[in-house]
Amino acid sequence: MKVKDIMSTQVVCISDGASVKDAHQLMHSRGVRHLPVISEASGTLVGILTHKKMIATVVNLLTRYGQGALERKERGTLIADLIETDFEPLKADAPLTQVVDYFIANKHGCLPVVDEHNKVQGIVTSSDFVKLCRALLKA
Repeated sequence: MKVKDIMSTQVVCISDGASVKDAHQLMHSRGVRHLPVISEASGTLVGILTHKKMIATVVNLLTRYGQGALERKERGTLIADLIETDFEPLKADAPLTQVVDYFIANKHGCLPVVDEHNKVQGIVTSSDFVKLCRALLKA
């Protein structure tokens, strides 16, 4: 099987100029846990913002500054400072074994899928693998 067989193509992305507040609202309103981060200048993938990193950041801001300052601090913190960049984006024709090995070795729950111009085409998440397992077990 290939990445394209299980990837989600309805990807919610965010600009690298966005704030933590923007990302927090987008994750909440769209019900997503991972946001590929796109360069404002080129429209290409520059990183990914994970739910785990978002939670850690918000909890840290809350602990350091308190509830009263949380929204202001979220608006003043750019996601460019939080994004994961230490990964190799996937191609749609990559074998799924490549993704499994990466997830196990790095404990990340997602990888973006890009085309030859580094534009986001999709995303593969651990949930996509759970759905695949369900389908295989039912077969």
